[in-house]
Amino acid sequence: MHLQWFAAEDEGRTEDPTEQKIRKSREEGKVAKSPDVSSAVVMLFSVVALGLLGRYMMDLILEMTLFYLARAGELDPGESGLLMRAFYGFFPRIILPLVLVSFVAAIFGNVVQFGFLFTTKPISPDLNRVAPNVGKWAKRSFLSVEALYNFMRNIGKVILIGTVSYVLVRSRFDTLVSMIRLPYERSFAYVAQTVFILLLTASLLLLFISLFDYAFQRQQHREQLKMTKQEVKEERKQFEGDPQVKNRMRQRMQDLLSRNMVQNVQTADVVVTNPTHFAVALRYDPATMNAPTVTAKGQDEAAFRIRRIAEEAGVPLIENKPLARAVYAEVEIGDEIPEKYFEAMVIVLREVYRMTGKKVMYG
Repeated sequence: MHLQWFAAEDEGRTEDPTEQKIRKSREEGKVAKSPDVSSAVVMLFSVVALGLLGRYMMDLILEMTLFYLARAGELDPGESGLLMRAFYGFFPRIILPLVLVSFVAAIFGNVVQFGFLFTTKPISPDLNRVAPNVGKWAKRSFLSVEALYNFMRNIGKVILIGTVSYVLVRSRFDTLVSMIRLPYERSFAYVAQTVFILLLTASLLLLFISLFDYAFQRQQHREQLKMTKQEVKEERKQFEGDPQVKNRMRQRMQDLLSRNMVQNVQTADVVVTNPTHFAVALRYDPATMNAPTVTAKGQDEAAFRIRRIAEEAGVPLIENKPLARAVYAEVEIGDEIPEKYFEAMVIVLREVYRMTGKKVMYG
């Protein structure tokens, strides 16, 4: 019993698990699985194999029985070596095919739930398994939703399989009673057929019920992997870098670009204005860029300076209040404009072409 099983009940675990948390949990062998699915698959495969191999197994059992009966009065009790060798010759041939089918079914029953996974983590020594929190274990085992679900599921299986078994046997009861007057082989064949149908029906019912249990176990597994806001934050820092450090680096880059404002504005293709409060310089090179890139932007005094540099350098000034305000607010210097502004940029660049005669390819 691992203490991590109680993680979903800890206070503050409200965030969905990250991909990293799910991957780490899988590497440790903690995956969503239902033992009922594996058991039902093993039972179904074994019953089908028993039905297909029943005649072969019965022939070997009869052959082994006749072998021992034929030699029962001939062999000396001290000569048990021959009998044991015969037993070891018959028994594997009888039981091995069924064992192999069950083994393959057990593997398939697990692989179909969570794929191929090999890890030794679940069997590694862990003090949390030696001394679990008894209070939490008792609460989860007897007073939780999962405990109620397990109780109702087991009761439901007993009732359902018991009912189906009763209906099947009751429908054949008169025939089963009359078997006492029929030859042994016919009686045995009919009883074996009844048992096979009963086992096959029970296997299919258990498999059907196990699908609901698998869905429940997946949901429980997801709940157990939930994280606190702090855990999500720490994991993001670990794998994506500290946001504060990234913001500082981004700010330094923007400061560097701002110090080169004159050159950035002079090399721009167009400056979009508010017209007085905002100004955004944009450059677009189809060979190296996927979309127009902001080379400089400013508000009030900075906007006035950008417009003045653009006028001196002959860079077209296009008034587009919504576009200027939106790009200034949403796009940083050095970034490409979002796709939602492409249509507006096409209009702006067409106007640039009309004013300057310089064709700026876009879209």
